[in-house]
Amino acid sequence: MVNRTAIARRAIPSVDRLLNLAAFATLLERYGRLPVIDVVRAVLADERTRLGEQGTEVRGDDALAECCAEHLARSVKPSLQRVFNLTGTVLHTNLGRALFSRAVANAVAESMTHPTNLELDLESGKRGERDSHVESWLTRLTGAEAATVVNNNAAAVYLVLNTLAARKEVIVSRGELVEIGGAFRIPDIMSRAGCRLREVGTTNRTHPRDYTEAIGKRTAAIMKVHASNYAIQGFTASVSEEELADIAHASSLPLIVDLGSGTLIDLEAFGLPHERTVPEMLAAGADIVTFSGDKLLGGPQSGIIAGRADLIARIRRNPMKRALRVDKMTLAALEATLRLYADPAIAVREVPTLRLLARPRADIEATAQRVLSAVVAAVRAHADVAVVPCMSQIGSGALPVDALPSAGLAIGPRGKRRSSAVQSLAAAFRALPVPVLGRIQDNVLLLDLRCLDDDTGFVTQLSALSIAL
Repeated sequence: MVNRTAIARRAIPSVDRLLNLAAFATLLERYGRLPVIDVVRAVLADERTRLGEQGTEVRGDDALAECCAEHLARSVKPSLQRVFNLTGTVLHTNLGRALFSRAVANAVAESMTHPTNLELDLESGKRGERDSHVESWLTRLTGAEAATVVNNNAAAVYLVLNTLAARKEVIVSRGELVEIGGAFRIPDIMSRAGCRLREVGTTNRTHPRDYTEAIGKRTAAIMKVHASNYAIQGFTASVSEEELADIAHASSLPLIVDLGSGTLIDLEAFGLPHERTVPEMLAAGADIVTFSGDKLLGGPQSGIIAGRADLIARIRRNPMKRALRVDKMTLAALEATLRLYADPAIAVREVPTLRLLARPRADIEATAQRVLSAVVAAVRAHADVAVVPCMSQIGSGALPVDALPSAGLAIGPRGKRRSSAVQSLAAAFRALPVPVLGRIQDNVLLLDLRCLDDDTGFVTQLSALSIAL
C-alpha cells in the first residue's frame, strides 16, 4: 500500500531551497537571516504535522512563502500598541496614564538620539547631578527649597521613609492606610522601608490629640497620606496639614505628605472640587511632599520629592536613590512638561491631561455627532447607536467620587442574548488595527469621546469592524 503521507512529506522543500526563492529575498533583507530561518523551520514543521493529521498535499512554494511572511510580520509587531481610550477614564493606569504633548515627545526623542549632558556640568566641565535638569523648575513651581526625582511615587515614599525613619516610628492616621494600584499598601511600603507604623485614630475620625499622644522617643516623623481611589464620608474628622505641621514642629519632627496624584494648579477651573496642590501643601508647613509625575501633573512616570533642602540632601545620599533613579528620557519629558507650567494658561492648552480634563461637554458632543454616521454604518446589522450624555472620571486616584460631564456613543446589540453580544461587540472593537477601548454599562457598549482627538483615524478603520462583525 502506498503511504501517501510519507510521499507528501518527502515533497516538503528544504530550508535552503525556500531561502533561495525570489520571494524570500525581501524577507531576508527586512528581518535578517537568522529570524527568517527560524520561521521557515517552524512553518515546515507545522507542514509536516498538518500532512500527518490531514493527509493533504504540500502547499506550494508561494503559499509557504506567504505563510512565512505572515509569521514574521506577527513576530515583530510591537506588544505595546497605540489604542483609542474611550473608557471615560482620562488617566487610565492600564492604558498608560498621561499623554505627552508633541513638544514633550520631541524633547524625549532628542535625548534618545543624541548624547546629552545628563550628569555633566557644562560650565565647570565636571560631573553633574541629573536632578539639576528639573530641580529648578520644581522649586520654582512648588515653592520648595529643593527637589529630587525617582521612578514612581511608591518609590518616592519608600525612599523618604527609609532615609528619615529607618528603625523608628512614623505616625499615620488609620483612615489613611490606603492600598494603591497593584495591591501596594502603605503599611507594606513602610515595613519594607525599615520603619514602624504607628496607627492613630479610627477609620473615620482622627483628632489632633491622637497625634500628640502618640509622639515618643522612637518617633521619627508624622505622615499624612492622600486618600487614593476612595472617600470616607459621613461622621468623619481629620487633622489638616497646617495643624499637623504645628504638632510635628513642636516636637522637632518632619511632616511628610504623600499627595499621590499631586497637582500644581487648582482643579476648580475644570468645575471640580478643590484638590490641594503641591504648593499649598508646602505652604501649609509640610517638610516633604511626594507626588506622581504621570497623573495630574501630566508628565512621565516618576515620583517627585519636594521640600526642605536639608532633608532632600539626606534623601539624595541614600544608596537606594541610585537604584530608584530615572533615566534621561524621563528627565527630558519631565523638564519639558514642567516648562509648560510657567504659564497656567499655556499648561491647560498644551498639557494633554489638563486639556482633556478641561474639554467642554459641547465640544465632546460635536465630536460624537461627527463620528455617529460612520459608527452606525459599521454596526448597522448588529446594533443600534445613539449619542448619549455620560460622565467621565479623572482616574489614578484623583478625586475618585467626582466626575466630569461628557458625551459618548451608546452601542446596544439587538436580540435576546445582549450580555454575550455586547461582549462580542467590545471584542470586535478591541480587534481593530488601532484597538478601541470603551466600557460596558447596562448591556450597552459606551464609547465616551472625551479623549478622542483623532476623528479621522477612528472613522477610517471602522470598515474593518463591519467585516469582523
